[in-house]
Amino acid sequence: MMRGRSDGSQKKRLITSVCVVAIFLGFLYAYYGSIFGHGTSALEYGSKSLKRLGSSYLGGDDESDGKQDEAKFGQEDEDDVTVKSFPVCDDRHSELIPCLDRNLIYQMRLKLDLSLMEHYERHCPLPERRYNCLIPPPPGYKVPIKWPKSRDEVWKVNIPHTHLAHEKSDQNWMVVKGEKINFPGGGTHFHYGADKYIASMANMLNFSRNILNNGGRIRTVFDVGCGVASFGGYLLSSDIIAMSLAPNDVHQNQIQFALERGIPAYLGVLGTKRLPYPSRSFELAHCSRCRIDWLQRDGILLLELDRVLRPGGYFAYSSPEAYAQDEEDLRIWKKMSALVERMCWRIAAKRNQTVIWQKPLTNDCYMEREPGTQPPLCRSDDDPDAVWGVPMEACITPYSDHDHKAKGSGLAPWPARLTSPPPRLADFGYSKDMFEKDTEIWQRRVENYWNLLSPKITSDTVRNLMDMKANMGSFAAALRGKDVWVMNVVPEDGPNTLKLIYDRGLIGSTHNWCEAYSTYPRTYDLLHAWTVISDIERKGCSAEDLLMEMDRILRPTGFIIIRDKQPVVEFVKKYLTALHWEAVATGNSGSEPDEDGDDVVLIVQKKMWLTSESLRDAE
Repeated sequence: MMRGRSDGSQKKRLITSVCVVAIFLGFLYAYYGSIFGHGTSALEYGSKSLKRLGSSYLGGDDESDGKQDEAKFGQEDEDDVTVKSFPVCDDRHSELIPCLDRNLIYQMRLKLDLSLMEHYERHCPLPERRYNCLIPPPPGYKVPIKWPKSRDEVWKVNIPHTHLAHEKSDQNWMVVKGEKINFPGGGTHFHYGADKYIASMANMLNFSRNILNNGGRIRTVFDVGCGVASFGGYLLSSDIIAMSLAPNDVHQNQIQFALERGIPAYLGVLGTKRLPYPSRSFELAHCSRCRIDWLQRDGILLLELDRVLRPGGYFAYSSPEAYAQDEEDLRIWKKMSALVERMCWRIAAKRNQTVIWQKPLTNDCYMEREPGTQPPLCRSDDDPDAVWGVPMEACITPYSDHDHKAKGSGLAPWPARLTSPPPRLADFGYSKDMFEKDTEIWQRRVENYWNLLSPKITSDTVRNLMDMKANMGSFAAALRGKDVWVMNVVPEDGPNTLKLIYDRGLIGSTHNWCEAYSTYPRTYDLLHAWTVISDIERKGCSAEDLLMEMDRILRPTGFIIIRDKQPVVEFVKKYLTALHWEAVATGNSGSEPDEDGDDVVLIVQKKMWLTSESLRDAE
């Protein structure tokens, strides 16, 4: 009897143990499956399996609105917590662009007008609907090929998409060769190479020696519908920098390929909102078979190009409408010619399949138009430099009194314009002395940065750089002697100094760092964050979210230079382990000549890491 009772109790204990283990395993599956799984429930927007810290997911109660960790920078948390890890997104999110995510549009059931390209514009998730996890690299990811070799080839595993190579095989966009994807320099309109096409454009305009930069007078170019940006890539050898723009459309990954190649590029579209560039930014705009309906909505897209072109700027248009003789193309050409004539553009050159129009140098033509002529001039209270979230207007932006009287922008040729005080300094009340002092200060600071980085980098270690708060662009100006380019970002709520940056012959965009940037993951080698984290905290946005966004756009083995107050730097250090970052150098601004010693410099490097899933797939 005793043995029978013992056996029964053992069975009960066994059953109880099995139940406990099963419940525990079920919990593990539910938790980790939500992070690493590939099922439909894995990391859906707003997943409740991750708990919030501010707007980040780490620990705490969802209903607390993040109040459990609202300690200001400089106030130590009671436990001085160092964050050990962040969740990792599953591999299907390795190319996530949070504000250009089609899945978000589908899930939120946004009512968008596809004919106006609204589905390619920015639509950002609310904080509670964000993927708050680290974006993993694809299986087998390699450190990108170095510039200038990268212009012509990239690793296939880094962007494992070859459909463009097959779709555009007759146009020499790209060719798959073993482990690499090669870029012969072709395009839809220039099958035989962008270099020959660029030289032909210069020849059409009678520029000396068929060089398009025209003695430094053409420096900044806007390439709309750029493909894989071979046009912009081949302009670089002529000391011309292009902002290559394309949407995340049926030709997915074209901008990703451009940035992987080390060519400046930005994800965007001519839709309903103004481009994130100030007025009078580019000497030349270019469209080669870009498939844009320039006549729609009273020519509003062409008028947006007009806004960003400088006085006397050019628009090079290579498209069947410029040369074809069929009825539809002739109809479009006739209407487009009439529109640009009313906009006071003139044909500078027309040859074969390309026409180049030129914008007027002054307001004279606008003033001489018949009353009621369409498109109208923009209202006098319209700010042509207000761009963030601002709808396009179907109107002509007249020149300022200065530009009208100067009969042009008054800019020095490149490279002298980089250090010449731009005329639009006066718009901010800045003096030439302020500009020159800013240039000198950042020259010293950048020299100090490179001294701190010197044990880790060589001349070709970094190529794509971003200055997250560029002010007047002096950080980028100080890098003139290095084989790099800089995306200069100006916060949307501060002084709109981006026009000064363009006037220096540099490029950039407006942005709000409370949101994700319009780029693919792993597209920049170095980020410069000067008081950006402090600014985010003051705006009431999540510093943790910003750190995770910086991690998203930074390449593995890439660097971040944080220049901020000591409490901010200490805050960032708590997240190094969780972000797979490593501190490689620190410095105090007091050690730099003529500095007040208030800022602290922290340089971190992102480690190369792969998920176990990626490692398995790569084997």
